[in-house]
Amino acid sequence: MRSAILQLPETRTDNERRQVLRAAMRQLERAELYLAAVAYMQLGDREAQRALNQLRTDLESLKRHLGERRNQVGG
Repeated sequence: MRSAILQLPETRTDNERRQVLRAAMRQLERAELYLAAVAYMQLGDREAQRALNQLRTDLESLKRHLGERRNQVGG
């Protein structure tokens, strides 16, 4: 079986597109854990905390967008 991730985007089937989107969302969940770990460190730096909060917000927005796209593919 070929890996959907390794396929050129224009050659992916709807099922492969869903697989790629699921894989991307899993990677974002891992990133979310790393950002939570950094937040837990309480660096004591306002600018770093502001940037961290922005990253977490952007990450959540991207996850939501990819989830919506996954639901639209083939449906």
